[in-house]
Amino acid sequence: MREASTELLVELDPASNVTDLLLDRHAANPAHALYRRKGPNGWVDVPAGKFLQDVSALAKGLIAGGLEPGDTVAVISATSFEWTLVDFAIWFAGGVTVPIYETSSASQVEWILQDSGARRVFVQDRGTAALVNGVVAGAPALRDRLVHVVRMDYDGEAPHLASLSAAGAGVSDAELERHRSKAGLDDVASLVYTSGTTGKPKGCEITHGNFAAVARNIVAFLPELLVQDQARTLMFLPLAHVLARAVQVVCLAGGATLGHTPGAAQLLEDLGSFRPTFLLVVPRIFEKVRAGAAHKAALAGKGRLFQQAASAAIAYSTAQDRAARGDGSGPGLVLRLRHGLFDKLLYPRLRQALGGQVGYTVSGASHLSLEDAHFFRGAGIPVLEGYGLTETTAPCTANTPTRTRVGSVGIPVPGTTIRVAGDGEILVKGIGVFKGYHNNPQANAEAFVDGFFRTGDLGELDADGFLTVTGRKKDLLVTAGGKNVAPGPLEETIRAHQLVGHAVVVGDGRKYVSALITLDPEGLENWRSERGLQPLDRRSAITDADVLAAVQEAVDQANLSVSKAESIRRFSLLDTEFTVESGHLTPSLKLKRAAVVQDFDAEVARLYT
Repeated sequence: MREASTELLVELDPASNVTDLLLDRHAANPAHALYRRKGPNGWVDVPAGKFLQDVSALAKGLIAGGLEPGDTVAVISATSFEWTLVDFAIWFAGGVTVPIYETSSASQVEWILQDSGARRVFVQDRGTAALVNGVVAGAPALRDRLVHVVRMDYDGEAPHLASLSAAGAGVSDAELERHRSKAGLDDVASLVYTSGTTGKPKGCEITHGNFAAVARNIVAFLPELLVQDQARTLMFLPLAHVLARAVQVVCLAGGATLGHTPGAAQLLEDLGSFRPTFLLVVPRIFEKVRAGAAHKAALAGKGRLFQQAASAAIAYSTAQDRAARGDGSGPGLVLRLRHGLFDKLLYPRLRQALGGQVGYTVSGASHLSLEDAHFFRGAGIPVLEGYGLTETTAPCTANTPTRTRVGSVGIPVPGTTIRVAGDGEILVKGIGVFKGYHNNPQANAEAFVDGFFRTGDLGELDADGFLTVTGRKKDLLVTAGGKNVAPGPLEETIRAHQLVGHAVVVGDGRKYVSALITLDPEGLENWRSERGLQPLDRRSAITDADVLAAVQEAVDQANLSVSKAESIRRFSLLDTEFTVESGHLTPSLKLKRAAVVQDFDAEVARLYT
């Protein structure tokens, strides 16, 4: 059993809560741009004074409508400035925010509304309002309890949020302050439901202390990102995800200006106009950016040059990492010259794709491949990979600009202890660990051991305190021959291929290991065009000899890293795409392995006939 800790850097008053972060920021400089809001003529600053004024008015509207401290309020919306405004208004009114992904099904919405006890729901638009009203109409318990559904958009006449604010005009400042200051650090600020990869979502009780202590300490832990002039970031991850929400509170604590974009589809366009100085990114975005850059180079007849530049970036970063570990002296003269040449010719174009001003990126939500981490760092876009779960208010470990080990997820954040148990499970204790699961004593009894939260993930701690996540306990396959197989590394290598969307390794209780593989539509189109081949739809592509041969090469590459007993013997290309809407990915783009295996059980069976 190995353990690593980082001392707490900032302590908070137990009587304070997350709203004090906004009051402190306002007191420091009311004119400081906390947010930038995208309008028809570009980005517009929202100063701390204006934001506090709007939050207070909206909170008064909630209080006038009967909200009492401790009441739960649901929010169903894509990422937006309005989401943030409503979140802080709920907290100022003394309420508890319950995020729900806007992609959730009617049954998921019904479950979360029932389990959380929410009596009010903020929705992003008319369509989401119709979904909620339909759910309520079919659930007598909700019909009797739910009192308000408020849209956050505009219907062409009056802003719904402004109407709610106007309704609170008669609420005094003293009454608002009574509500705002009611909660302390130990009180619940939000019920954040797990993504449901292994069953019905569980409501995690995230406290004011979790949000506020993590925020204050992360600012002190990563000053290079947050404590600088004009620090700014663009948020595109769903704010229903605890990582996005935690980072939003971190930005408030550090004074970094935050912008919002509703999702990955609009991200690249908005990056060019917003020009963030740091960026929170999930691995799939890194993969898309790299693949897109490679495709553009191939179309311009510079595909070979791009591959040379990529190899130089990876080699350069790898040499840096070896030097940091004491295993070498860093990049040699020839490599430095090659890297310097590409840093003038090609790497700036890659940096420009992220807005041109990004000094650091933070990768979370799932594992980033070692090759991609080295590629982006070598190209001048350092990646600080971290690790956390909903139950840890997201970050419990992270790499820092001065302490980075590529391939690891970093060291414990301040006020956190990481322990790796005898069976390899990662255990966490610290300032971000949640209060417990809402209305679920059985889950709470199973979730903790010796005061540590049991993550269900497997990992290793090195002598310097860097954590490497090696898999998930429930994902381990045991073949009929008794061989334990970790599917993650195999899937990661296969997914790195341009043609591949997702790979799911199967074989639990079987004689050998196999894989279900989907094709990436954009990757398929680009791959064929680069080779002068005619376009193919996905149905035709899964039986095309050239495509099958290329995917086999990716599988062969993955098999090089494992023993014969762990290697993938057969694979099947699926005529489908794994998406959030299909139910096979979480909103943070993590694979729902159990759902895939269940839905494609016939394809799995064919792999063993």
